[in-house]
Amino acid sequence: MKGHLLKMITELKAPVNYTLNLDDQQIEMNDQIGKNITIHHTGNIHCINCGRKTKKSFFQGYCYPCYISLPQTDPSVIHPEKNQAHLGISRDMEWAKTHDLIDHFVYLALSGGLKVGVTRHTQVPTRWIDQGARSAVKLARTPHRNLAGQVEVALKKHLNDKTNWRAMLTNKTEGEPDLAEARTKALELLPDDLKQYAEKDDTITKIQYPVETYPLKVKSVNLDKDPDFTGKLVGIRGQYLIFDEGKVMNIRKYNGYEVELTIEPK
Repeated sequence: MKGHLLKMITELKAPVNYTLNLDDQQIEMNDQIGKNITIHHTGNIHCINCGRKTKKSFFQGYCYPCYISLPQTDPSVIHPEKNQAHLGISRDMEWAKTHDLIDHFVYLALSGGLKVGVTRHTQVPTRWIDQGARSAVKLARTPHRNLAGQVEVALKKHLNDKTNWRAMLTNKTEGEPDLAEARTKALELLPDDLKQYAEKDDTITKIQYPVETYPLKVKSVNLDKDPDFTGKLVGIRGQYLIFDEGKVMNIRKYNGYEVELTIEPK
């Protein structure tokens, strides 16, 4: 099979169901666990927006012109508090109406440790799955992205906002707090002017992943340095394929990379 990689489609089941996109081909990845997979990067990278061939991928899949002009690659994607769509300022206001000027959740997740994050209401639970969270809970709901960013900034003084991907992929849970208690404490930490956005729904979503064996240590597969890789798939978590010998591959990192994929039967 040959085509360009895109982030895996996920479906919240027990465990999560993963589908790999390879151009117009879709591969049910849960069914491939236990099989040897060979990945060959042809050297070609194409922008996932315009299709332009590029020597380097920016922001997980874009050519440089798209990276500096598209609303989906704006700095406020990483830093929601910088979003100005509510002021009528955006790279694309039509895009902002359906992505920024809609309800956003601030959430807590256990993903290699406790973290706080922001996502559009339409991205629950996809965002949690993509981060490899084993459980997550809504904390606040705001009418636009900037306000959610303000809530996150207030909590970042006390909580981590980054996923510890190594801890997540080795399934380390030592020291992780009770999520319900963490939610209560986080709401108490909110400044008075932001407490009004506290979310009433305190349901904790638990997420299981199709992993046979977690590695003790992980080493990233780097298709830029070594275009050929073969390994036995032993699990999937977040957007990572987990292979034997602790090798892991972040599929999202290689959006737009053209690869030849060979899956050997068990």
